[in-house]
Amino acid sequence: MCDILLVEDNATFRQSLMEILCTSFPTLTINEAQDGKETLQKVHAHPPRLIFMDIKLSDENGLNLTKNIKATYPDTVIIILTNYNLPEYQDAAQKAGASHFLTKSLTNALQISELIESILSPIKRDRGNYPEK
Repeated sequence: MCDILLVEDNATFRQSLMEILCTSFPTLTINEAQDGKETLQKVHAHPPRLIFMDIKLSDENGLNLTKNIKATYPDTVIIILTNYNLPEYQDAAQKAGASHFLTKSLTNALQISELIESILSPIKRDRGNYPEK
């Protein structure tokens, strides 16, 4: 099982997020996908606990992907990432099954780390699957 999957078509942003996650959570398994096709292949091969999902991908809409993934893997936590902090996007993300909504330009590394910790802490307690930092 994969711990986190980053779904982002912008390589620079994806790399920045990967660095934040690897620094804050060195014991987690983190994979990347740059489009919808690659995302579905990786999700089916190694279902992640948590997905960071960009809304706009080169070949797919992240909200549609979210809905499809949640239908098969309802326990996967999906965090929508977007450049657009619009109420319509937030509503659509919630309807698609996303658990959280982050605006890329308004979110910093500490906020991302704290969010992941809050999501994974109950899993750590319940399953004992991820070691203490």
